[in-house]
Amino acid sequence: MNVNERNALFLKGITDTRDLFPKLESLSAVTVVFDMDFGLSSIPTEPGIMMLRGGRQLGKSTWMEQQIKSALKAHGAGAALFINGDELDGVESLYQKIRDCCSLFPVSVKNRRLFIDEITSVSGWEKALKRAADEGIVKNVLVITTGSKSTDLRRGTERLPGRKGKLSRTAYRFLPVGFAEFERKTKEHFKEEDTILAYILTGGSPVAINELIEHGFIPEYVVELARDWIFGETQFQNRSIELQKRFIQLLFKHGGLPLSQSSIARETGMANNTVAHGYAEVLKDLGCISESIPLEANHLRSVSRKASKFHVIFPLMIAAFHPSRPRSIENMKKIWEVEKGKLAEWLVAGKLWRESAIAGDDAPENQYYWKNKNHEIDFITYSSSSSGRPEFIEVKAGKSDAAEFLWFRDVFPEQKLKIISESEYENAFSSSESLVTLLRSKTR
Repeated sequence: MNVNERNALFLKGITDTRDLFPKLESLSAVTVVFDMDFGLSSIPTEPGIMMLRGGRQLGKSTWMEQQIKSALKAHGAGAALFINGDELDGVESLYQKIRDCCSLFPVSVKNRRLFIDEITSVSGWEKALKRAADEGIVKNVLVITTGSKSTDLRRGTERLPGRKGKLSRTAYRFLPVGFAEFERKTKEHFKEEDTILAYILTGGSPVAINELIEHGFIPEYVVELARDWIFGETQFQNRSIELQKRFIQLLFKHGGLPLSQSSIARETGMANNTVAHGYAEVLKDLGCISESIPLEANHLRSVSRKASKFHVIFPLMIAAFHPSRPRSIENMKKIWEVEKGKLAEWLVAGKLWRESAIAGDDAPENQYYWKNKNHEIDFITYSSSSSGRPEFIEVKAGKSDAAEFLWFRDVFPEQKLKIISESEYENAFSSSESLVTLLRSKTR
């Protein structure tokens, strides 16, 4: 069923015809359906322009179909219409589709919603929306767009200044399934001790999770979809796939250690520091890695001239690019035994990135660490519940002892250190909890 046929049925208020919602219909064949939490509890009723951005395989199109169906049931026939950006050939085509759909909304419908899926497939898409906004075409419509293009994930909000309406928030990141939701929905399918390994292996991708449950391994097509997405965006930004591969392998080789731009360029064969920075930016754009920037030892101010750490925050990259090519939980067990420290640090980075994205931070992929001549703290972050005070987090692969962190009491006398380890304790200056406990916790 094509877009025009679907919109014709939407205008009649029909929601139960076969093939009308293909993504929703496909859910009946999967073992587990997840509730996706990315900070948007309900769709606003006010007009405006919203941008929802996220990687492939995370369920954006499925979510959109759910919202269209809900809007039609809640607000009546013609309350929601749909445009597929993948089918359009340019800005003018997108503009005309927007104009046509907005003309078709029934006068009696007050809550009008226009969903544009994969709008970033149209190069220069913002020109069409700007024109439609400036001409008043969308003034009484809530336009909800999704996209996967890397340049749009972090910079798309800059493209429509003054045209997004009076919504309290207009930009959202569609996130992988969180660990708590993953554990809750899959506890009947994985052993408790294997849950974290299954989560790493599937990367929070609903497709990968259901394949692992059904077959016991991640099929190659899932891995290739992730690789194609990353390499496609690399090419889109006129960069070399081969150099991107080398950079990713460098992340696995030196995970958890600071990497300067010069060392990245030297070890990958890139021309200079600027080129190295560009390849890291592509992966940050995609929500695949975070960059942890060092803070000054005395003032907790960022020092951009020093080496950053790069954390893999989209775990499906491990199945896609790890030299061991893990496809099963047994494969992951072997990697976990050797690389637990690095993987644990990446999981914590992913948790912090997720919290920042849900809170609406502009750059959740930017994180911070602290280091002096003798000691290091893996993460320094700020949460909505900390009243502006920094939170210090240290990740240990095994057990920890409070006595080994007495130095923290002296360096940061008014602060408290959270330690992620296999030990559990709390005292005046520190506390320790397990990695699973942290991952289970709700957004702070």
